Amino acid sequence: MALGAVQIAVLALGALSIGLSAWSIRRDVPLAWDWAVPAPVRRAGPPVFETVLDHVPETGIAHSPAIILNEGGMSVLWFAGSQEAQADVDVVGVDIGTDGTVSPVTPRLTSAALADVFEPRQLVVTLGNTIQRDGAEDKLYTTAVSVGGWAMASVAEVAMGPDGPRHARKLNLSPLLNRSFLVKSPMVGYADGRYALPAYFEMGSTYGALVRLDGQGRVRDMRRMAGPMKAIQPMIVPLDSSRAVAFLRNFDSGSRHLLISRTDDGGRTWDTVRETDMPNPSAPVAALGIGEGAILMAVNDDAGDGGILNLVLSEDGGETWRHLRTLEEGGGDARYPMMRALPDGRIALVYSVRGKKGIRAYVFNLAWALGA
Repeated sequence: MALGAVQIAVLALGALSIGLSAWSIRRDVPLAWDWAVPAPVRRAGPPVFETVLDHVPETGIAHSPAIILNEGGMSVLWFAGSQEAQADVDVVGVDIGTDGTVSPVTPRLTSAALADVFEPRQLVVTLGNTIQRDGAEDKLYTTAVSVGGWAMASVAEVAMGPDGPRHARKLNLSPLLNRSFLVKSPMVGYADGRYALPAYFEMGSTYGALVRLDGQGRVRDMRRMAGPMKAIQPMIVPLDSSRAVAFLRNFDSGSRHLLISRTDDGGRTWDTVRETDMPNPSAPVAALGIGEGAILMAVNDDAGDGGILNLVLSEDGGETWRHLRTLEEGGGDARYPMMRALPDGRIALVYSVRGKKGIRAYVFNLAWALGA
């Protein structure tokens, strides 16, 4: 029986689809699984320590600061509003020059502006943790909520312009409504120049995740850091080209220790999340590899006092730690640190204080941290 025009068209489209798929597979560049190990942080020189920001808003909250590296120095962004997860929460920030000059606090990303540039369009009712998209100029990842609370959040990639966001899209992280993924820690690089995003799933079977991206920022793969505990907010530190360690917060309110997971194959697989010996009041940490398997960490290491924040050092890849400096002595609330190496060899550290009602930022060098 002769084929009709419709059948011929369907077969032609099917053949075209198969052909394009085969072409895409042949052109696809497989993921490389070798970490880009950062250069060791310079230890020489006189000690340097400077408070570059100590911000307290007149009203409301100031929480979850992030360090955004740029040619002129760095920016510090955080979310601010009447209280967390409310409709008036915006992402605001300051610019800090290499000479220490600090700009006024200004809005950087609002829920309304983000909703206007989303493709496809969607409602944004509140904003949360925001980080830099490394390897891409003027792009951020932000935690956006369209309905419900944090458990219904999504991760949005936002292209920023001089007057605010100019384009946004959600990362495809889950086939089920693409909800309940959030970000907190800086990205981690691979030797081929691509980056991976530490993320976490907060609904039901809570877990940390390493999200692999291609050069255009598309999600290519995801590997879980899971276990019997409620592991969230992974902070990943490469130790060499194959090994890395992830420090995670236990989301269980009864938690008393920091969590850990390790990989020996560039992040393809992670061992079962377990407790460390480090006391921790269910709070995220900031960590930085400084060379030869050594890790510098800012951590709440008193399980009963979230206001104690210390700088500690491990010289064996995170197995054991020694105290270096006391950053906050307790009696308040100092949490959500972020730490990043600056191009000039110094280190920037930011965190929220006063029960999510202030932002503090320091710039220091390793000679000061080590007491040299």
